[in-house]
Amino acid sequence: MPQKGRRDGAEHYCLFETAIGVCGVAWGRLGISRLHLPEGSPGITERRLRGWCAHAGAGVPPAPVRAATSLLERYFAGATVDFSGVALDLTGTSPFHRKIYEAARALAWGETATYGELARQAGSPGAGRAVGQAMGRNPVPIVIPCHRVLAAGGKIGGFSAHGGTLTKRRLLALEGVYLGHGSPGLPGLQQR
Repeated sequence: MPQKGRRDGAEHYCLFETAIGVCGVAWGRLGISRLHLPEGSPGITERRLRGWCAHAGAGVPPAPVRAATSLLERYFAGATVDFSGVALDLTGTSPFHRKIYEAARALAWGETATYGELARQAGSPGAGRAVGQAMGRNPVPIVIPCHRVLAAGGKIGGFSAHGGTLTKRRLLALEGVYLGHGSPGLPGLQQR
């Protein structure tokens, strides 16, 4: 994740309502630079987002960002959504992390890979631990689907967004992926 207060490409941000609560998105001239999943209240979500995007001000999203937030709203409402066309502004992201994020973006709805498999797909076999670190720093969860990346043996692995691995299990369940004894659903979403 970009360091707090560091310029990371974000110029503006806004909050938007979804079936699971209020999310926050920040964007720069190249595209979306940060997505923040709901926390305990919209105010907390906004404070966390502003903490990561200290130089960004509230703004009205341009058409490409509105299209992305519409896709996210549909996703959280249970629709199958493809985020591959969403432009991202990953200013300040290392080349290795960019390669890992590109490999993760290639994972389709309901498809998973392990950290090791993703490392191999990105041309860095043996870098599974580094992939886990990259996923933990993912500035745009869902669009870069880090929730689809699992630990070896189909274990859940980590998830740095609010709610941790419970949120990861819920996102996977939304896509029809159940690990272990099943996964709890997201609030406001029907179980499949």
